[in-house]
Amino acid sequence: MRILPLIAATYFMVSGGPYGIEDILGGAGFARAILILLLLPFLWSLPAALMIGELASAIPAEGGFYIWVRRALGPFWGYQESWLSLSASIFDMALYPAIFVLYLGKFSPGLTAGWRGYAWSLAVVALCSTWNLLGAPEVGEDSVGLFALLLAPFAIFIVLGFWRAFALHPAVQWGRPAAGSASATAFSTAILVAMWNYMGWDNASTVAQEVENPQRNYPRAMIVSIILVAVTYILPLAAMALAGLSPNSFSTGDWTTAVRAVGGPLLEMAVVAGGCITGIGMFNALVMSYTRLPMAMAEDGMMPRVLARRNRRGVPWVSVLVCGLAWALALKLPFDRLISMDLILYGSSLLLEFVALAVLRIREPNLERPFKAGNLVTACLLGVAPAALIGYALYAARDEKLTGSISALLFSVAVGVLGPMLYWLTVVPLGRRCRAGTATAD
Repeated sequence: MRILPLIAATYFMVSGGPYGIEDILGGAGFARAILILLLLPFLWSLPAALMIGELASAIPAEGGFYIWVRRALGPFWGYQESWLSLSASIFDMALYPAIFVLYLGKFSPGLTAGWRGYAWSLAVVALCSTWNLLGAPEVGEDSVGLFALLLAPFAIFIVLGFWRAFALHPAVQWGRPAAGSASATAFSTAILVAMWNYMGWDNASTVAQEVENPQRNYPRAMIVSIILVAVTYILPLAAMALAGLSPNSFSTGDWTTAVRAVGGPLLEMAVVAGGCITGIGMFNALVMSYTRLPMAMAEDGMMPRVLARRNRRGVPWVSVLVCGLAWALALKLPFDRLISMDLILYGSSLLLEFVALAVLRIREPNLERPFKAGNLVTACLLGVAPAALIGYALYAARDEKLTGSISALLFSVAVGVLGPMLYWLTVVPLGRRCRAGTATAD
């Protein structure tokens, strides 16, 4: 995979365009939403990108962050890193078919009514799993085309929004007229949604051996992708504000309302089509990323060896099929309650990666690092801001319920605690059997 497809694939692993940021605007208003989207790249995305740039260029191994943590902290923590990431993927991957169905229904509600919505979600899983069997270079190249199709309608919307501001001088509603606890809750939700829309930079690392010149291309791809993601979030919101549109009651799926007001029904249909592309593009790129984890673990003897089988294009096809089945079973999870659990589990795995960065600096000072994220002190402090934001996500999710009386926070903690239990129940006995078999053979 060359640098441009790597950038496009990384973009889809993290963002997928302005779709998904609607709840930030609805919860914060234009001024605060833009401020949040300006600050988070520096506090949340840039530290992760610098960490990934260093580790991916120094250790460009298939399996990415799992390999880094295992090398720095040992097999137990390597297993926990993969467990947390794969657990987060169950909640994360259920979101993108839901986005596809949401926008498909805007063409005609009958298309997604009743059982048809679930059938379309299954179709997205099947399509992207099959697509991935063609190999990472194919997924990366196709992501470039999807990227262009996705953003073309928004480029037109931005031009029309700024032109409307220049020609008509409408009143801009920068604030959000809400007060009290509901406003505080909405603002907290806006921050969590923004964090979710800026996370996932490490996912591109798992296909390192399928990337051309990873030592050079990973750091560049991370920085360029951060700029692209931030720009494609902020400019549409700025155009919407300057066009005089209201941020009130703006939530997931409402880009169509804003675009219709500025560009008419044809541009609205183009944005609807872009929403469908977002669901497919993000799911497709993330299938490529997540399925390399079971493969790498299987090669290390931590999962059944069958998961390491590859087709002639180097794709771990058994892992693709098994992961696709797991994601299909998670499709009916409640959409609006997935983000907090995803953030908690993903955030925990991200913190392990920052620890691995610091530990490898101390344990392996002579490791060749084509790109370095500052000196040792910088490397050790790089995870402070992300850790603070993850702590905020934990605090904000304290009262959120998954279903009935089940707390989303406690459920996420229970999923995390299950990782060590599985390690001692499966990996440790397997290692003992392997050592016993080796001793018998000797």
